Amino acid sequence: MRHTHGSIEVVCGSMFSGKTDELIRRLVRATIAKQKVQVFKPAIDVRYAVEKVTSHAGSNFDAIPVEKSSEILDKMDKDTTVIGIDEAQFFDSEIVNVAQKLAERGVRVLIAGLDMDFRGEPFGPMPILMSMAERVDKLHAICMVCGDEASRTQRLVNGRPARYDDPVVIVGASELYEARCRVHHEVPR
Repeated sequence: MRHTHGSIEVVCGSMFSGKTDELIRRLVRATIAKQKVQVFKPAIDVRYAVEKVTSHAGSNFDAIPVEKSSEILDKMDKDTTVIGIDEAQFFDSEIVNVAQKLAERGVRVLIAGLDMDFRGEPFGPMPILMSMAERVDKLHAICMVCGDEASRTQRLVNGRPARYDDPVVIVGASELYEARCRVHHEVPR
C-alpha cells in the first residue's frame, strides 16, 4: 500500500518519555495495515540489541543499524512505504536531506529522538527535523525528584549532575540518566 503523500512525523522528548514505544506503536499499526516497513537506527546505539530498536519498557522492533544517514537510502527496499528512524539525534546532519527525499518519494517517515541534550540545549539535527515535519509530538516523562512532568534529561556522573563541558554524546540508560523537570534539571558550569 503506497501513501498518496509522503510525510515526516517526529516524536521527541526527554529520556524515559516513551518516544521509542510510540515509534514502535506507529510501526506496528503500519504493519497491521499491510504497509512495507523498514526501521533504521544509528550503529552507535548498542544498549539493548544491535538489530532492534528497543524501548526502556522492553518493546522492540527489528532495525538496521547504520553508521551514517545516507546508508538509509542505500539499504531501503524499493517497495518500502514506511521508514522508522530511532535515536535521530545521533545522526549526522544529512539525516535532514534523507528524510526530505523519502517524504518527496511518498514515504511516511517516522522519526524518534531527544529534542534536547543533557545540557537542555537543542540536540543535533532534531530541531531542523521538527521544523520540517508535518506532525511533531513532544512526550514527557516524570521528574525523578518531584514527580511533575519532566521535559529534560539529567546526566549523572557518580550520582551528581554532569558538568556543562562534559561530552554531549554518551550512550546509556538509567545508570547514567534520569528525567527531570525544568526546576530540578541541573548543569553546573
